[in-house]
Amino acid sequence: MKETALPFVAKLALVLLSIIMLGYLAILGKSLLAPLLFSLLMAFLLLPFANFLERKFKFGRSIASITAVILMIAVLYGIFYFLGNQLGELWNDWPLLVKQVTTAFHDIQSWITKTFHINGDKQKSYLSDGIEKSLATSAVVIGTTLLTLSSSLLFLAFTLLFTFFILNYRRLLFSFLTTVFAEQHKTKVTEIVSEIQSIIRKYVSGLFIQMFIVTVLMILALTFLGVKYAILLGLIAGIFNIIPYLGISTALLISALITFATAGAAKALLVILVFVGVHTIDGNILMPLVVGSKVKINALFAFIGIIVGEMIWGISGMFLCIPYLAMLKIIFERVDGLQPWGALLGEGHKMPRKRRTYRITKKIKLEEAE
Repeated sequence: MKETALPFVAKLALVLLSIIMLGYLAILGKSLLAPLLFSLLMAFLLLPFANFLERKFKFGRSIASITAVILMIAVLYGIFYFLGNQLGELWNDWPLLVKQVTTAFHDIQSWITKTFHINGDKQKSYLSDGIEKSLATSAVVIGTTLLTLSSSLLFLAFTLLFTFFILNYRRLLFSFLTTVFAEQHKTKVTEIVSEIQSIIRKYVSGLFIQMFIVTVLMILALTFLGVKYAILLGLIAGIFNIIPYLGISTALLISALITFATAGAAKALLVILVFVGVHTIDGNILMPLVVGSKVKINALFAFIGIIVGEMIWGISGMFLCIPYLAMLKIIFERVDGLQPWGALLGEGHKMPRKRRTYRITKKIKLEEAE
């Protein structure tokens, strides 16, 4: 049977139509697909532990999967419990913060009056209009907040269930992937799945290690500066740092505002400098050391992926875009005809260099990940 080659315009139209259809389906299936894809990452992370329980303690597959999920629940509960306690302290001091912000506001108001010659009555008029508009939409804001909270709890419940099911039926899923393709592609599919599993597991575990180190560095630096709520601000910086590029900026803004309300502009400026310093250490040492370079996507497509992920799935889309772009990069590099797309997502060809080693003690050293 003779194959008919489609013209370039027809191929381009089919590709664009496929992208639009996939994007539309992703928007429609957000409630199902977002927790499912997040669960896949968690399953990759918990898979060695589940295998260890099966081999070492002879656990059944279901018992091992449930135990791994319970471990994840315990870790998440510990993080949220500690974060909740810190937020409780902030809430107890909220009236004092409001008073300090009010004082700072009056100082700014006086500065505006002296600098721009806008009297206080006009400033109050502008503020009154803004407050009236805010009050008019307060009901909508409260409703949106409650809806977001309920959606987050539903997302967490789906994530835990899907993680258990993926771990429990992992061999069935792997068998499906290897048999759904033609026999001559079975070896390549097995290699792709193994490489994705290994690299994504290292990436996710590296992110958690990176989050822990950034949190500790921020807490130590802020405590040294005498910043109030240093532990809370350090936790916010570490957790938000998981979201590439935009996360650290959001954490910096929150921390600077809280510090400004509690200690003034000078201390807030020091906090900004601490964030810049820790982010520099994170990007140049921690990221290549604990995460490695194989999963790296070039900054252009990483940023585009973050924006598209936020447009489609919100915060969860911003977090999921990088690991799944890395999966696509691995697949593209292995499939004939798609190698140029894999190279486009990567950082280009670089000359091989010796991996950096950081010696902690005479017997302990850290070597940069591949």
